[in-house]
Amino acid sequence: MKRRHTMPFGAELLDSGGVCFRLWAPGVATVALQLDEQQDLPMAAVGGGRYELTVPTACAGSRYRFRLPDGLLVPDPASRRNPEDIHGPSEVVDPTAFDWPDNNWRGRPWEEAVIYELHVGSFTQAGNFAGVEERLDYLVDLGVTALEIMPVADFPGRHNWGYDGVLPFAPDTAYGRPEDFKRLIAAAHARGLMVLLDVVYNHFGPEGNYLHAYAPDFFNPRHATPWGAAINFDGPGARTVRDFFIHNALYWLEEYHLDGLRLDAIHAICDDSSPDIVEELGAAVRNGPGRERQVHIVLENDRNAAHYLARDESRRWRDGTAQWNDDIHHTFHVLASGEIDGYYADYAAAPAHQLGRCLTEGFAFQNDPSPFRNGELRGESSKHLPPTAFINFLQTHDQIGNRAFGERLCHLATPAAMEAVTAVLLLAPQTPMLFMGEEFAAEQPFLFFCDFGPELARAVTEGRRREFAQFTRFANPAARERIPDPNAVATFATCVLDWNAIEKEPHRSVLTLHRQLLALRRQWIVPRLAGMDNGQPKLEMLAERALAVHWHFGDGSRLSLCANLGNSAATAAPASGTRLFATANLDDAALASGQRPPWSASWYLQAVKTS
Repeated sequence: MKRRHTMPFGAELLDSGGVCFRLWAPGVATVALQLDEQQDLPMAAVGGGRYELTVPTACAGSRYRFRLPDGLLVPDPASRRNPEDIHGPSEVVDPTAFDWPDNNWRGRPWEEAVIYELHVGSFTQAGNFAGVEERLDYLVDLGVTALEIMPVADFPGRHNWGYDGVLPFAPDTAYGRPEDFKRLIAAAHARGLMVLLDVVYNHFGPEGNYLHAYAPDFFNPRHATPWGAAINFDGPGARTVRDFFIHNALYWLEEYHLDGLRLDAIHAICDDSSPDIVEELGAAVRNGPGRERQVHIVLENDRNAAHYLARDESRRWRDGTAQWNDDIHHTFHVLASGEIDGYYADYAAAPAHQLGRCLTEGFAFQNDPSPFRNGELRGESSKHLPPTAFINFLQTHDQIGNRAFGERLCHLATPAAMEAVTAVLLLAPQTPMLFMGEEFAAEQPFLFFCDFGPELARAVTEGRRREFAQFTRFANPAARERIPDPNAVATFATCVLDWNAIEKEPHRSVLTLHRQLLALRRQWIVPRLAGMDNGQPKLEMLAERALAVHWHFGDGSRLSLCANLGNSAATAAPASGTRLFATANLDDAALASGQRPPWSASWYLQAVKTS
């Protein structure tokens, strides 16, 4: 099976032979093509700021750049591969050179999703797509059904989280060739695993973005962002820009046969048009590859804009399948770690109640004032949405990596607290997500790392340390100097997972717990999620940090949680139904009496009565 996404950008191999090169460069009067570092070939202006040239002798493997009138050589913004990093020439790639073995793969329903977020470079010692492929059987055994891969779009240097990418169509060569990524995806599909890719449509990285030099219309100075002028989704010339990103989404889904995309920080996208770019992209995916197979769009949106998660009459997603729910992460974090500084201040007063609201209604903030934001109203009503419209998690790359020392939650909370919150996470009807290594309490931190050129590297390091000056523990400059340098190779190396740990305690026991809980989820929860709607949830606060929650599945059965996520004992009415799970500190006597010790959780399922 051959797969190729055709688009009006970049280099296209022609069936008749040769290559057609295209560039949108409305900011310059002429463009020349430099092919294989030979003489420049003038490109023809074909209207609308577009330049085009067909070269009969060009072929797969040919390397090329575009020369601007001032002599600057730039890579193709739609490059499928940039073998010499972001400043070097692009390479013509033949998408049909890879023979896909997964023609019968149609994806999986979202109700079956158990997501595992990973960073290709630090997931294994190999640090590439092949290294991820080697651990797929482990992930299947764990109970994962979907990989969510942090951005792979070509970034500057050897190591990067991926959010500084500047060539959104080109997998970074540090991870392998395009065929290596395709091979990983096909291998995942062979094991029943979905693969989602994180993409960044709100900004380009600070190094290697040449668009300003020849396509200033790609940006709209009317909207200011932390990265400068916003990407132009709603000004003059926006149609080409919107097409660029919509084609990017379809390219990954069609040419790489991915099962979905995670749109990074859509709250940072500036777009006053209607439909906005998120809505237009969702429609293109739903009416394109989504017509033939299960394809999913995951959103990150600090604004809690629930309207993007609306379902149609057939319960199908419209703009997005689900959203990362930062609210529930923050409530879990405050409960388990006791930290209440920074944005955690919004969850300091009643974290267990806010957790209950997340479990029963989706967002904790639904047009509610945020103290951290000086009383600004945040969010939209979400209680009508099904639980699977929300992705719950205890840890992500953001929430770990944005800490000065990259501590994971298991480094901050007690084992008893971790067992209890993990049990709540993995058996709740919302879609659960794990961050790589979480399932065995990895000792490695996940620090912020990058590899910029010297001048930018120095500014990033200084800026990173300056950000933490507002925190009491970093008020002293000497304390800030101890924050790891993001550009140091050692910073990246510290984050690479040690897979030998899973054979040792306490890591082995933590891994066993995760496998047990995910097996229970697969057996008891997943088969009942379809047709659930909002689940008619009921929340009961048993104490300041103890709660009971009940949901009704689509088949009429009832799922019940009783959790005490504090340091004091609580009392609860004895639960009814089949006990699915209880934390190690809950024996039969405690469950029968209703006594709930600190950091305990139990789950019950009451099946539908049949005559």
